[in-house]
Amino acid sequence: MNSNEIKILLVDDEPDIIEIVGYNLKNEGYQVFTATNGLEAIKSAKKNKPHLILLDIMMPEMDGIEACEKIRKISALENVIISFLTARGEDYSQVAGFEAGADDYITKPIKPKVLVSKVKSLLRRLKTENESDETFKIGDIVIDRDEYVVYKAGNKISLPRKEFELFSLLTSKPGKVFKREVILDTVWGNEVVVGGRTIDVHIRKLREKIGDDHFKTVKGVGYKFVLEEADK
Repeated sequence: MNSNEIKILLVDDEPDIIEIVGYNLKNEGYQVFTATNGLEAIKSAKKNKPHLILLDIMMPEMDGIEACEKIRKISALENVIISFLTARGEDYSQVAGFEAGADDYITKPIKPKVLVSKVKSLLRRLKTENESDETFKIGDIVIDRDEYVVYKAGNKISLPRKEFELFSLLTSKPGKVFKREVILDTVWGNEVVVGGRTIDVHIRKLREKIGDDHFKTVKGVGYKFVLEEADK
């Protein structure tokens, strides 16, 4: 996919951020749409269907956390990449962001060139038109890596990208214990500095959606995926 085909929604209530970040993204050839609060972001996302949303947290009318949660419930936007771009760097803010369904969390201030690099890294996850479907089954679970969708017992379960990538990693080798550092490196890489608690948040969300019995904690080491029958 060419850069001029990629649509980015930039959401921030600070005009300087909109101007500077928007300018640098447009220079890369991206189509850039803007909004100044969560309500505008949802309307713009529905209308323009962006590939990536860069979302501030502290905004009037509706904050970024609530906007992210609402966007994640819109089926037409289930594959959009969402990254927070905010001055809130506290651990609890990052955890809240990931729990809301964000794929990434970028803290301000950040140099424009570094931000553009992070954006390019996020956009590498987009499928190309020539990619073939990649679906496999494990037990009563079907994982469609092309559509970022999971089916369990025939029921469709939509997962945010990071949850899907974590789930895909764990199910790639059922029964294998994946160390926490391996999970961080594989799923998050160098895109954002995250702590071990971020993994725990995503595992908890997967347990709620897929089933608690499938995910086993190996204390002090990491996590593994198992079929329910294995524990019976």
